[in-house]
Amino acid sequence: MIERTPIFNFICYTLLALGMVIALLPFFIVIVASTLDLETVNRVPLPLTPSSHFWENAQTAWVRADLGNKLIHSIIFATAVGAGKVILSAMAAFSIVYFRFRGRHLIFWIIFITLMLPLEVRIVPTYSIAANALQPFQTILDITGITALVAWVSGIQIKLEWGLLNSYTGLVAPLVATATGTFLYRQFYLTVPDELAEATKMDGAGPVRFFVDILLPLSRSNMIALFTIMFVWAWNQYLWPLLVTTDPNFGIAVTQLKTLIPSEFGLPDWNVAMAGTLIIMSPPLLLVILMQRWFVRGLISTEK
Repeated sequence: MIERTPIFNFICYTLLALGMVIALLPFFIVIVASTLDLETVNRVPLPLTPSSHFWENAQTAWVRADLGNKLIHSIIFATAVGAGKVILSAMAAFSIVYFRFRGRHLIFWIIFITLMLPLEVRIVPTYSIAANALQPFQTILDITGITALVAWVSGIQIKLEWGLLNSYTGLVAPLVATATGTFLYRQFYLTVPDELAEATKMDGAGPVRFFVDILLPLSRSNMIALFTIMFVWAWNQYLWPLLVTTDPNFGIAVTQLKTLIPSEFGLPDWNVAMAGTLIIMSPPLLLVILMQRWFVRGLISTEK
C-alpha cells in the first residue's frame, strides 16, 4: 500500500496539473485562433486572448467545406461503424465462449492476430475489393475455366461487378470487424457464471434468447464503452474515406479539412480553418461528454 504524504500528494498533483496544461494548450490555441480576425491570427506571437469573430469564421468554414452535408455523412458513417463493431464483436465472442466446437480457441487467436494488420497495411487489397466486391468470385471463375466454358457454349461473357465506391457500404464494411471488441466481450462473457446459462437452458430458452435477453442487457456498459471508442475512432478516419469517396458530393467532415487549409499562395485565413476544426470535432466530443459515466463504468466495472 502506498503511503500518502503531503509531499507525495503535492508532487502527484503538480505532475497531473502539468500534464493537463500540456494536453489542453493546443486545444486552447485552436479556440483562441478561431475567434480572431485575419490580421490578428497571423501575428507573431499569436495573441492568447479570445476575440469576437468566431461566428463569422464558423459561417465561412461551414459554407466553404459544405459541413452541413458532410457532417450528416460523418454521423451516419461513424454510427454505423460503431454499431456494427459492437454487434459483430458481441456475436463473435458469444460463439467462441458458449459454443463448444473444435478449433474455437484457434479461431479466437487468429482474430486477435488481426490487430497486427490495421487498415493502412491492407489498404491496397481492401480498396481493390471495394472497387469491385465480386472480383474474388470473378477470379475463381476465370481460374477454374468456367468463364471460358460459358463463353464457348453460350457466347455469354461472365463479368461480375459490384462497386462499393461512394457508398455507405464501401465506407463501413471494411471497418466493421474488430479484434479489440471481440476480446473485450470474450473477457466479459467468461466472467458470467455458467449456472446462468444452465438455468436459462432449463427454462427452455435457446441460444438466441439467452444472448438477446441475458447477455446483452448484462453487457450494456461494455457496449456503450465500445461504441463510444469506435465512434470516435471512425469519426477520425481520414485515409480510407479519402480513397473511397471519389465523388466530391459524398464524403465525410474530416476529409473536408483539406479544403479549409490555406494554400501556398492563398489567403492565410487560419482563423477559418480553426473554426472549422472546432465544428468537426464537436460531435465526438459531445458524445464522450454525454457517455462519460457509462464509458468509465464499462471499462473498469468488475461487478458482473
